[in-house]
Amino acid sequence: MWTSECADNQQYHVAASNLTLRLLTAAVGAPLLLGLMFFAPPWAWYLLVAAACAVAAAEVFAMTHPGDRVAQFIGVLATLGTSLGIYFYSQEPRLLLSVLLVVPILGALVPLWRLGELPSAGLRMMAGIATPLYIGGLLTTIALLRRDHEPWGAQYVVLTLTFAWLGDTGGYFAGRFLGKHKLYERVSPKKTREGFVGSLAGSCVAGALASLWYLPALPLGHALALALGAGTLGQLGDLAESLLKRSMGVKDSGWIIPGHGGILDRLDAVLLVSPVVLLYLLWTQSPA
Repeated sequence: MWTSECADNQQYHVAASNLTLRLLTAAVGAPLLLGLMFFAPPWAWYLLVAAACAVAAAEVFAMTHPGDRVAQFIGVLATLGTSLGIYFYSQEPRLLLSVLLVVPILGALVPLWRLGELPSAGLRMMAGIATPLYIGGLLTTIALLRRDHEPWGAQYVVLTLTFAWLGDTGGYFAGRFLGKHKLYERVSPKKTREGFVGSLAGSCVAGALASLWYLPALPLGHALALALGAGTLGQLGDLAESLLKRSMGVKDSGWIIPGHGGILDRLDAVLLVSPVVLLYLLWTQSPA
């Protein structure tokens, strides 16, 4: 009994300390992000996105290509190339298609040069093909939101981030205080169905706040429907990244953000939410 109580107290203090560190990180980072979104030119926001792509790709390739710095470096360059191609050539089909075809070809060929252990060669080949699209392709959409959808571009970026982060917050508290039924135990043992519902509620709060406050161009009905889709995909993105880490035997993708682990740990939901918001805009309105 005493041992169990001590363990529970220790877990509580660790969780409280981690939450405090997360809040402090957010208090420092949020003003910087908002400043870049609203007051800096779109290219400045893209530079931050490109840097995040590079770091997140480095985290993935460190998991899939352990010890092979050359292959990791090539993978990061391929990811940046994909990001640059999508950002600068999204209106030029031939150039964009060239980037999207050359990068997977490179990913398929690198393992022939950097053979390493044969049993992991297939994994490394698929990681080289898919990671530039998973990271560079999906994450760059949040830079396109800022650049191509003025005068509300910055607001749509805020909406995207709050879909993911308020969803994460709602899921955390609902799961902690109400969670009883496991969501997908083999992939993420701590996630619960109650937390999933809490995450959807958090995303709906984000959508309602946007429509009623800082993004009047977004109808409330659209905001709530988008919130449900984005919230669901954000949770699935989190599970996908958990599956990647679990299969690689690591707890966090990195350590660069205090209280959050790696860049990929913080952006796993954004990777799927941002493309959904961009697709919504592409199909419902013309870019500015």
